Amino acid sequence: MAHKPDAVTRWWQGISLRAKVTGVTVGVLALGLLVAGLGTAPFLRNSLIDNINAQLTSLASTDLVSRYFDVTASGDETVYTQTDTPRDFSFAIYDPVTGVLQATAGSANGGDTPLFPASYSLQEAVANQDVIIPLEGTKGTSFHAAVANAQGSGGGAVRIQLVAMPLSAADRIISQYFGIYVTVALVTIVIAALLIRGLVTLTFRRLGQVESTAMSIAAGNFSQRLTDLEPTTEVGRLNAAINAMLDRADHSLAQRDRTVRHMRRFIGDASHELRTPLVSVRGYAELYRMGAIKGEEDTARAMERIEKEAIRMGVLVEDLLALARLDEEREPEITSIDLRPVARDAALDVQAAAPGRTVTVVDKTLEAPLTAPITRPVLPSPAPSSTARGLSRASLARLRRRARNSAPEMPAIDFSEVEDVPVRTPPIVLGEENKVRQVVANLLGNARRFSPDESPIEIVVDADRVRGTGSIAIVDHGEGIPPQIRDQIFERFWRADTSRARETGGSGLGLAIVASIVKALHGSVAVTESPGGGATFTVTFPLAPSRATPEHLLEDTQPLEPLEL
Repeated sequence: MAHKPDAVTRWWQGISLRAKVTGVTVGVLALGLLVAGLGTAPFLRNSLIDNINAQLTSLASTDLVSRYFDVTASGDETVYTQTDTPRDFSFAIYDPVTGVLQATAGSANGGDTPLFPASYSLQEAVANQDVIIPLEGTKGTSFHAAVANAQGSGGGAVRIQLVAMPLSAADRIISQYFGIYVTVALVTIVIAALLIRGLVTLTFRRLGQVESTAMSIAAGNFSQRLTDLEPTTEVGRLNAAINAMLDRADHSLAQRDRTVRHMRRFIGDASHELRTPLVSVRGYAELYRMGAIKGEEDTARAMERIEKEAIRMGVLVEDLLALARLDEEREPEITSIDLRPVARDAALDVQAAAPGRTVTVVDKTLEAPLTAPITRPVLPSPAPSSTARGLSRASLARLRRRARNSAPEMPAIDFSEVEDVPVRTPPIVLGEENKVRQVVANLLGNARRFSPDESPIEIVVDADRVRGTGSIAIVDHGEGIPPQIRDQIFERFWRADTSRARETGGSGLGLAIVASIVKALHGSVAVTESPGGGATFTVTFPLAPSRATPEHLLEDTQPLEPLEL
């Protein structure tokens, strides 16, 4: 059972992509500003408190009594008369002997004053001289205080001073900072949202072109293409990919239409071609049943016509069956095939079918041999002025036999002489022999059909070690194939003569079978113009791996002469 999306998922899916991009971007910006503000405030507050602590330490060691009090002696007591009030801090004065609080002074700070201890001994002052002391205010305000022993001006008495400053100033600055930061952040978010919305709208405007193009294509206009093909942008790459997809789809549709047209034409042609022999067979059968065919001569003639028409139907059915089997894409049985026997057998078949036609087999591997360095054994010369002489294979064999009979008389053999000997690349390819023979037979049949009876045919066998290919070419000297239709002749159901009343040509499947077989065997087929006119079909297959036997390089073989029939 499919999972039903919840309300949030449905709401999110219903939002446009433009709104999603804008909303997510603005949300990320707002979250970043919030994190930046909240993360900055503690560092700012700590910095402000450090400044307050530094001021406290400096003020505690300053003679504040002389600045803010008038000190007089009244008997054994010291009277402190306040003459001025500090504005930013408060302080208390303790007797260094008794530690008793003697006087305080300071601003009210909104009606809140620090609660100074009632006594503070000299030992405590010395111990806490570099320590910040937290204090509470009368209304709960937090204070920081610092203590020090300060000496009066003019070498006066030493007193204990405890100076306190409220932390409300730092908190007030933090509050102001938050207010300013929030205002600036909101303005930034609004401006960013407007800019992002405009940029997204401008960017997605090109996606609107994609949408309109897609709608046109959906309406049947397959010629529409996108224009913005800038490869550095996502939309440009998307447009390029869509154009490539449209080109491929357009090509596929055009190819499908051509195939459908060819198929319909072929079905009509095949029906006509099958109906013609069937009508002939049926007519002869009815004539025989009605008694119109009398005598052995008439019966033999009727049977001959029935047999020819049956053969004609069989060829068409076999071609269709061959294409159907090739469409199954079965893995071929790849073996090593020598193209020379294939060419000679095909030439003999043509000679048997058309005795009056000249067929020549040409082995081009004998015309341009490569060379390879071969080390030959050489006997050391008895005289310093004589030249070393290379031994033939027979002489070397006699030396070996003589060495076995009389080992002490065996001369030393030097293998240092190197000379070039011809190495021919045999046209041995990888393929399935029956399929290769069928390809050659189809091409020869095509050459016989479209060239005069007295026109010669050449079968050329060649090999290219550099490219790693072996080839067999069928060369005829007929009318040839115009360049504008050379790409079409390998299509199924295609014929140069589209009329059903044609005098030459088959069902349009022979070359299609050739192309399918060659493709299955990882080869290629091409058609060019023959020298002097005509068509040359060249089929190329991968060369089979050569044997790693150096002994065959020393064999003296006679080249095979061209076979002319």
